[in-house]
Amino acid sequence: MSNTFHIIIFLPLLGLLKFAAGGALQLTANNFDKVVGSTELVLINFYADWCRFSNMLEPIWDEGADLVAKKLDSKRVLMAKVDCDKEDKLSSRFHITKYPTLKLIRNGHPAKKEYRGQRSAESFLKFLEEEIRDPVRFINSTEDLKEEKKGQVIGYFESPNSYSYQSFMKMASSLKDECVIIAGFGPEFRAFMPGGEDMVIVRKPSSLDDIAMPPDVPVTDTARLTDWARRTCVPLVREITFENAEELTEEGLPFLILFHLPEDTETPKRFLRVVEKDLYSEKDGIQFLTADGLTFAHPLHHLGKSKKDLPLIAIDSFRHMYVFPDIKDMEDPVKMKQFIADLHSGKLHREFHYGPQQPAAAAPAPTRDQPSTPAPTSPPESVFKKLGPSGSRYSLLKDEL
Repeated sequence: MSNTFHIIIFLPLLGLLKFAAGGALQLTANNFDKVVGSTELVLINFYADWCRFSNMLEPIWDEGADLVAKKLDSKRVLMAKVDCDKEDKLSSRFHITKYPTLKLIRNGHPAKKEYRGQRSAESFLKFLEEEIRDPVRFINSTEDLKEEKKGQVIGYFESPNSYSYQSFMKMASSLKDECVIIAGFGPEFRAFMPGGEDMVIVRKPSSLDDIAMPPDVPVTDTARLTDWARRTCVPLVREITFENAEELTEEGLPFLILFHLPEDTETPKRFLRVVEKDLYSEKDGIQFLTADGLTFAHPLHHLGKSKKDLPLIAIDSFRHMYVFPDIKDMEDPVKMKQFIADLHSGKLHREFHYGPQQPAAAAPAPTRDQPSTPAPTSPPESVFKKLGPSGSRYSLLKDEL
């Protein structure tokens, strides 16, 4: 038998063995958007080969992926992985700062919370089973509606078989963690359906006031419906208190906080306008918050500030805190966006430790009495991290290396 014949037989066998091995789907820049755009839920392990915690998780992750593929519809949900050393653009895109990071992508958009449950195949399956359940609560009458701590997205439909309700369902899947999603069908709700057309409204948190969907946003246009519902239902800027600090911290995104005096109501309004107008595109990578500067005097003290310095803006990365240089530049979108970009790139961290970096051509030559590298500094530690859940996540931070 010739060597050529052996090769012809062996190559298909390799393909079969690879298929049988299963495991999590490897994502790259080439297939990432196609996969997450065509799958309802993708749970992704962002890992690094040199990280011992990533190596510990790898066989468990692949075992979980096989279990999920066996138990759930692979057209709706799957587990995947990204090698952050090889796919640095994907790592930057999702602001990966520790390994491994486990993120859920729902209908192409990252969920607010990272996966922080037990790291076992059964736990991954249970988590995804819960995430894929029907996110819509059904009502028989408007008397079933009540005030909710979260915003509500409420749809009135002639039939659950309509195209508009299918679009509503996709929107509900994207917003299930952020809003209460409710639907009613049939004659009972026709009074709320102008011209007999299906209608969607939003009620903001702790409110019974209805905000109707704009007439230029078709219910059947899922992308526009989701964008409008998210903007209307979810406050883009929230106030942080001791009561909600743990919940906000658990969402896993760093804080951009406006600290202000209680009697100063104008600056928070200006801050909201800036965020809505110029910083909306940054919402997947950072949380916009306001804080009573007297209630949260302790973080200000860590920053070397007091109430006489209010208002001021700071970022808490859950490792360190960084102050925006000048509150007067708050309405300059270029400077605000750069401040956020410098956090994600690690520039804020580096400059806090080693001082501003000068261009190589402009840097003066070190003298005998002057070291070539600026002396390290000690940036203020995160205060809000201590108000959040346990940080025991079996992960390495980039800036701990």
